[in-house]
Amino acid sequence: MSALESSSGARRYPSFTHRRRRGAELVLLILSLVVGVGAYAAVGLGTKGTVPTDIVGYGGWLAALCLLCHIVVRLVAPYADPVLLPIVAALNGLGLAMIHRIDLGYAASGSSIGPFARDQLIWMTLGVILFVLVLVVLRDHRRLQSYTFTAGFGAIVLLLLPLLPVVGSTVNGSRIWIRVGPLGFQPGEVAKVLLVVFFAGYLVLHRDALALAGRRFVGIDLPRGRDLGPILLMWLISLGVLVFQRDLGSSLLFFGLFLVMLYVATERPGWLVVGAVMFTAGAYAAYLTQGHVQVRVDAWLHPFDPNNNTYQLVQGMYGMAWGGLVGRGLGQGDPTITPLGFSDFIMASIGEELGLTGVMAVLILYGLIVERALRTALVCRDAFGKLLAVGLGVVFALQVFVVVGGVTKLIPLTGLTTPFLSYGGSSLVANWAIVAVLLRISDQARRPLPDLRAPDQDDATQVVHLR
Repeated sequence: MSALESSSGARRYPSFTHRRRRGAELVLLILSLVVGVGAYAAVGLGTKGTVPTDIVGYGGWLAALCLLCHIVVRLVAPYADPVLLPIVAALNGLGLAMIHRIDLGYAASGSSIGPFARDQLIWMTLGVILFVLVLVVLRDHRRLQSYTFTAGFGAIVLLLLPLLPVVGSTVNGSRIWIRVGPLGFQPGEVAKVLLVVFFAGYLVLHRDALALAGRRFVGIDLPRGRDLGPILLMWLISLGVLVFQRDLGSSLLFFGLFLVMLYVATERPGWLVVGAVMFTAGAYAAYLTQGHVQVRVDAWLHPFDPNNNTYQLVQGMYGMAWGGLVGRGLGQGDPTITPLGFSDFIMASIGEELGLTGVMAVLILYGLIVERALRTALVCRDAFGKLLAVGLGVVFALQVFVVVGGVTKLIPLTGLTTPFLSYGGSSLVANWAIVAVLLRISDQARRPLPDLRAPDQDDATQVVHLR
């Protein structure tokens, strides 16, 4: 014992140093600004042969927004994930450059459509302001659990607002907008965030009951019949969004989100089986009874039939084919031929000017967002935070899959926006808020635990006390 004491008497217990990685975030953020501002300059060179005259003002404003986000994260969430913010900044900058390129195309053709890039930059500014507010006000994500049912009620109210006769508005066949004077907003973009909060809080409370196994079928334990109420309710809500709002994309998103979170919470594959059966039945019933669903499916199956109103889809496919592997170059293609090339079909515009390489790079960035969300869920210490991070990551995964799948004719078109790329203020602002919540969860998960050890004593004294 004396030898042990003499060899370690003056030695302290080693402590693990948690790295904040804010310096790495700053370096990556600078690279993302190079992507965004460089793409903006390349658009000017490709279309007019000169760098845009407002490159300094544009680049300075974009850099100021990104630097503000970095400073706020450094101050109020120092242990947050260092990769998320640079990825979002790169996607948002690339989207702004592509929208600006399409604005120039419309202006050159004498079209009255647009401009959209200036409005998108304003929406990005509002998104950054909301990002800052969420991080400053929400100091602990676990506080959201106390608002579980409030969030669920708020989501239902927001989904019902577009159906009201005064404020509700129909755009492109879907009744998903509310308008107050000249201002328009899609409440479903906020509803998806509230639904994630509600699903996470609800499943934390009831996952033990929902995880109980019922009958076994083909080696899979199916859930008990008495536990099917929540998924049946979510199925009916999704069908209601499809029937009354004619919004196929949001319907798929809401039901898929709940199904994935239910599976993660219970770890029961039987829920996936039940969900797949319900989805198939609902999709087939919608195809038989809803004309707009039949139009989307027929356009997907027969895109070159002139009777199917598939001009937009065909033009997007031709544009991506013209782009080939490396693209025509920013400013060298003609994405204005594709309707809504700045919004629903912005991935087709990117494929035309940046090629398959650019599309794959963008998809990798989205994949990294989902990966960082799932990594945050893995290291999070509380069940609510785990489910919340998974849900927010699944929102991005499902939305990108549905949008890109529709543009590339993998699945029928649905009408959702591509996160951070497409023109649209509602989606952009909501997605910045989602990233802020993810950073808050990751900060809480990566933050070192408080030191609960006794005051500093040498090992020899502690050995004596133990004996």
